[in-house]
Amino acid sequence: MAETDRSTMTAVVHEGREGLDGVRVDAVPVPAVGEHDVLVELRAAALNHRDLFIVSARSEADSRLVLGSDGAGVVRAVGSAVRAVAVGDEVIVNPSLGWERADEAPAVPQVLGGPTDGTFAQFVTVPARNVAPRPSHLDWTEAAALPLVGLTAYRALFTRGGLRSGEHVLLPGIGSGVATFALLLAKAVGAEVTVTSRSEEKRRRALELGADAAVDSAGDWADRLSRPADLVVDSIGSATFESCLSALRAGGRLVTLGATTGADVRLSLRRFFLEQFSLLGTSMGSAEEFAAMLAMVDQHRLRPVVDRSYALADAPTALADLAEGRQFGKLVLTMA
Repeated sequence: MAETDRSTMTAVVHEGREGLDGVRVDAVPVPAVGEHDVLVELRAAALNHRDLFIVSARSEADSRLVLGSDGAGVVRAVGSAVRAVAVGDEVIVNPSLGWERADEAPAVPQVLGGPTDGTFAQFVTVPARNVAPRPSHLDWTEAAALPLVGLTAYRALFTRGGLRSGEHVLLPGIGSGVATFALLLAKAVGAEVTVTSRSEEKRRRALELGADAAVDSAGDWADRLSRPADLVVDSIGSATFESCLSALRAGGRLVTLGATTGADVRLSLRRFFLEQFSLLGTSMGSAEEFAAMLAMVDQHRLRPVVDRSYALADAPTALADLAEGRQFGKLVLTMA
């Protein structure tokens, strides 16, 4: 096993206070490497709304946690049982832990960065099966921005949503990392894509990315669509649920993967069964889907949208900016 000569590293941790007030940059030990693990020296790490959920759910009594789920970097050490990964490999990290097959559905998916230490650091240790070669056409910030949103969008669109070429997919709330990458994936397979946003700037940028239409999300969207949607992929929750159903064709599918505006909705079962809707839940994804997503990224030369980059030391500011929700695409930390 090759060893790093460093005993401590700079990391973004949460401890001692609830919410963003408990976030600080600190020196912590470089993580140990087990026999099936690899140690990755990170070049970049991307923020996700999950990071905000993690810090809001932790209490003052919780032990120190290194935040972050997404990352990309260079392998610096490998465990004694590792054969498929070598020191010096340039890799991206799959943050979904212990989820191997697409047909599995863990009740609570285990994700890097809570409860296990994550990627907002100079180094991270992960199982060797949780790294993959960095796509050659992506720079470090793009590579770091890809894993969580790419995996989540792929499972939502294809494994759960069954999206096919020529279908019409609606993506409410364009601007998030998942929605922007779902737009790219859907266009890559020949789907028609409509997005919604209250922001004129976000609608404009979505059209530049290839969206076929972009509509103001105020009010009911159904009468502003070119045709009813075959598939809606929504992460907003209660605020958009009724509009999502109104936008669907009879027999259409609604995939839900978040509830940022609330988890409770009212549903008319009569309308639901008469119009033969399908309501499908999803979260993150498996190693099998991660590999399939990477194959699509390579085939179509897809690039995640990176809005801004910050130095690792500026992570508290980046998290506060993420909470404001003004970004289009991903916010990324760089370690250089």
